[in-house]
Amino acid sequence: MREAITPERQIAAGHVPAAEARAFIIRHTTVAAPPACPEISLRLAPDLIALWEAMETTFGGVRPTPFWAHAWVGGQALARYLLDTPAVVAGRRILDFGAGGGVVAIAAGKAGAATVTACDIDPMARAAVPLNAELNRVPVEVVADELLGRELESDLVVLAGDVWYERHLAERATLWLRRLAAGGHTVLVGDKRRAFFPKSGLEPLAMFELATSTDVEPDTSSPAGVWRVQP
Repeated sequence: MREAITPERQIAAGHVPAAEARAFIIRHTTVAAPPACPEISLRLAPDLIALWEAMETTFGGVRPTPFWAHAWVGGQALARYLLDTPAVVAGRRILDFGAGGGVVAIAAGKAGAATVTACDIDPMARAAVPLNAELNRVPVEVVADELLGRELESDLVVLAGDVWYERHLAERATLWLRRLAAGGHTVLVGDKRRAFFPKSGLEPLAMFELATSTDVEPDTSSPAGVWRVQP
């Protein structure tokens, strides 16, 4: 089953209207708290493969892996760090890049961020984030733009969890995040040090041992950390 949860699938079907995406997510997920962040509620899938198959049955065509329906350990670690260290984001403007289901964005909002924007190229993720934000009574703006590689407005806290699972994305994200750090943005990342995670240029901030599921990871627990990206 784990081999099926890969980034290789491409979006080959048409756009899903937001209302249909929301209704599908509500129907096919359950509300639960990620293990590392019991104060956050998310709409999660008990079985990602079953959810994936339901997406393709409902909407037709080949659909991308529903990464938004699972709380991956890198995002959980980053969310936990923000909740435990709210001064990092309190009063700041936040961009959560590759937001997935929005656990990091929601944690930033709960920690007192002035504004929170979540960005993801998957339209299902963009439907999931507002639903999850509503559960937690945290305002989160969602944008559909492909921001990777772009210049951003000044003085943001840029957050990224679990974006190093595929070589091409990892290389582009690393270069972009380092450029943002060099431009004066605060850039924090969370990951379990997957194969394409950068080996240098990071200041370690925290490390956690988090419970996970063998449906999507090889073990029942996994180390995951938080780093600040250096220019």
